[in-house]
Amino acid sequence: MSDFTIYHNARCSKSRQTLQLLLDNNIEPTVVEYLKQPLNNVQISELLSKLGLTARQLMRSKETEFKELGLDNSALTETQLIDAMVNTPKLIERPIVTKEQRAIIGRPPERVLELL
Repeated sequence: MSDFTIYHNARCSKSRQTLQLLLDNNIEPTVVEYLKQPLNNVQISELLSKLGLTARQLMRSKETEFKELGLDNSALTETQLIDAMVNTPKLIERPIVTKEQRAIIGRPPERVLELL
């Protein structure tokens, strides 16, 4: 099993580029297609901790669902925002690559090289 995991959306060019960059560096990560295998609250909380981000910082605020669900409301709690990502995984920024207790969002894809 690889030390690396990529939370991947195959339809996203940045996610595909990040995965290819890892493969080009002889890293075969565990691939989690989070749209097909949604993450739970604990998994998202762990990712947030590894990333050093808040739930709001991990959200794709330009997605239609973000506005439709009223997630721009500053009164929403971390728990409510995490619940929204559990229920609507499309809201999670991508790709996320983890290695042990560290994680990086692969935007741009070259950022993942910091984990090597």
